[in-house]
Amino acid sequence: MTAVARIRDRFIKTDRNYLKIVGATGQLGYGIPEPAFSTALSHDLDMVGADMGSTDIGPTFLGNGEMATSVEQTERDIQKLIVGSRSKDIPLIIGSAGSAGAKPHLDATLEIVRKVAKNQGLKFRMAIIRADIDPNSVVQAIKDRRVSSLGVLPELTAEETYKCTNIVGQMGTEAFVRALQTEPDIIIAGRACDTGIYAALPQWLGFDPGPVTHMAKIVECASLCCVPGGRDPIMATLQADGFTLESMNPARAATPMSVAAHSLYEQADPHRIIEPEGVAVVDKVKYRAIDERRTWVTGATWEPAKQLSIKLEGAASVGYRAVLLAGSADPRFIAGLDKILHDVKEVVRGLVCSEGEEPDYDLFFRRYGLDAVYNWQKSPDNLPREIFILGECLASTQARAMAVVKSTKQYLLHHGFPGRLSTSGNIAFPFTPPELAAGPAYRFNAYHLMQVDNLESYFPVEVEEVS
Repeated sequence: MTAVARIRDRFIKTDRNYLKIVGATGQLGYGIPEPAFSTALSHDLDMVGADMGSTDIGPTFLGNGEMATSVEQTERDIQKLIVGSRSKDIPLIIGSAGSAGAKPHLDATLEIVRKVAKNQGLKFRMAIIRADIDPNSVVQAIKDRRVSSLGVLPELTAEETYKCTNIVGQMGTEAFVRALQTEPDIIIAGRACDTGIYAALPQWLGFDPGPVTHMAKIVECASLCCVPGGRDPIMATLQADGFTLESMNPARAATPMSVAAHSLYEQADPHRIIEPEGVAVVDKVKYRAIDERRTWVTGATWEPAKQLSIKLEGAASVGYRAVLLAGSADPRFIAGLDKILHDVKEVVRGLVCSEGEEPDYDLFFRRYGLDAVYNWQKSPDNLPREIFILGECLASTQARAMAVVKSTKQYLLHHGFPGRLSTSGNIAFPFTPPELAAGPAYRFNAYHLMQVDNLESYFPVEVEEVS
């Protein structure tokens, strides 16, 4: 009997009316804190889950097909989860495999899973859910006016769609439920909504999707909802009308205020948690302290989606990136920086391009200490003592990008400006060489919502017997 079959029978054939679910980490591959994970395993658990991906890492990893985490640490984390879940004979569910969840990321994660199984002498049934979206289906949806933009990106076009090196869709609970129906021990999924990882098993067993989705939204970030917030595993005890949260690190407390605050995490609307299948409404939720470390949460309701949709994520190449790292503590240089950087860009253009030729690169500066993090409308009343300058060049080849930043470095270093006291140098370098080749660069060009008639055809489930 597999882990999923055992838990199903345990719930259905006994008087057990609750589930104990552990969110092992907020993002797999960066380490799972001990002894908190061992403490979690000491409980009578029904499931362990872990999210592995995010768009916080930017478009590069979706574009190049590589993991954002180190392979060594990722393997260590996956081994900890597999060995732990198999020792308890409970399901393990991992979503957004390999950081971005496309085919190369999922395949790399599966290879690690198979390696761990072989090294540990383990056998188990594994369900695999793929999240890659055929660009032709996206283009057809564009023609049918079923694709809309999310945020600041323009409307998606066929041309931009075909530029994507990888396109994924975020699967919801539905795909995980279909995977559970194959009765596996472990589920490894491509790009997924974080909530689907934790909501699928309870919904499959008949729990109300409102409280389930609310619970899933919180535990997917592990103990980030606690005081002080952290990445230690967290346990949710789910009952028919609500759930209790408890960090597995005794130094962290899930308080009513901290849990309520985390319910707003990554939500444009503080009252609605929007998923592919519907919306969890949390405007009337109540948070009650059980003790100093645990909170009981009730009141979320569920509204099924009137129109099914899938969030699309795609990344396209924008060439190669090179960067320049420098700083300055010269108050005259800092005061005149707007004109200095403008003039240096013009000087560099004349040096690296032929006369009359348009630049075949893009050169940017970020001025930390002034406006690099936020585009302030005016300069501060008192200028900082020192600043950090990050120069960035995007070009069609790495060699071209490096040529531009090398020239930029030299002429920024010696550029004359009113009030300069010394010709020996305007900027300081944290190390040499201060120019770094950053490799291929990507941008999100698909970050859109696609209306669909069904979800199952986009997220196929495979089953593999691992030994």
